[in-house]
Amino acid sequence: MDIGQFLTIFISAVFINNVILSRFLGLCPFLAISKDTKQAFAMSAAVTFVTTVTSGITWIIYRFILLPFDVTYLRTLCFILVIATFVQLIEMIIRKLSPVLYRAFGIYLVLITTNCAVLGVAVLNIDMFFKNEIPVTGSFYYSLFQGVCVGIGYTLVMLLMSGIRERLDCCNAPKTMRGLPLAFVIAALMSLSFMGFSGFRF
Repeated sequence: MDIGQFLTIFISAVFINNVILSRFLGLCPFLAISKDTKQAFAMSAAVTFVTTVTSGITWIIYRFILLPFDVTYLRTLCFILVIATFVQLIEMIIRKLSPVLYRAFGIYLVLITTNCAVLGVAVLNIDMFFKNEIPVTGSFYYSLFQGVCVGIGYTLVMLLMSGIRERLDCCNAPKTMRGLPLAFVIAALMSLSFMGFSGFRF
């Protein structure tokens, strides 16, 4: 394993190819939950947990089940099943520990199952760390680390967005721009600012 590779994965996943602002995945909860910082952080923590755990499990399933039995065409189906399992686990835990937070999440907690950001990480890990259906050296650890880094990047953007939207609630914005219209403008400006990181090369 190469320490430089870990650094590259971190910078790429958090800044250069941010899952929300560069890859445009997971936009539904990004716009819906980012009204409040506490909810945004809780959602980000849940997404980070799911991306990390599913990155490891999907790697194992792909390496030891799908490849040996030559059924790699079932990759997407298997990955969605793994994601759905862990989302249900998180849902049960949150419902038990914090009913208020569970009600605040509403339908968006269940939507982590179909959150394309989570599925995108699992697919990206396979595409990046398997060459000609052979895992590169340290690919399992790279996959886990990328799951964590994507969660960090997701959390960073969610907290930035929620902080901006909370400040905007105190502003006298035009009535036609309040809510989602202004959120889309902010998201576009944030995406443009993160595009500046694409100039980095490793």
